[in-house]
Amino acid sequence: MIVVSILASIAAIGVICCLLYYLAVYALPLFAGVTAGVWAYGSGAGWLGGIAVGFFAGLATLLVGHLLLTFVKPLWLRLMTAAVFVAPAAIAGYHATHGIVKHTMPSETWQIAFSLVGAVVVGIAALARLAMLAPPGQPGQGVARA
Repeated sequence: MIVVSILASIAAIGVICCLLYYLAVYALPLFAGVTAGVWAYGSGAGWLGGIAVGFFAGLATLLVGHLLLTFVKPLWLRLMTAAVFVAPAAIAGYHATHGIVKHTMPSETWQIAFSLVGAVVVGIAALARLAMLAPPGQPGQGVARA
């Protein structure tokens, strides 16, 4: 029975890590939506109003990010937009990894080291997924012609 529970725990950690990898790009819209929804609920909008405001705030954040990545030409502005989306994903990766390794490692130094590695991996994964969402540059762009 112990072996089954250990295997189930490993499978659960694997599923959580895969979800974190695939959903890392959506950390900023989720944060914006939850923040706006909690604010709306606190201002007296009720449950339904809070959910609606949160949903539309998250959707608007995601839409603005995609539009900026699609239509903005300067590379520095595209990198800044990507950094705004990658930073919350890296923070979420740090805390998710820390939550996992806290139960498996007694040393706090190693917990932080593995958590930082998890943050970097999730940040790189989010950046790679954002790069797939952005359209490629024009053919021949940056090539000097005589």
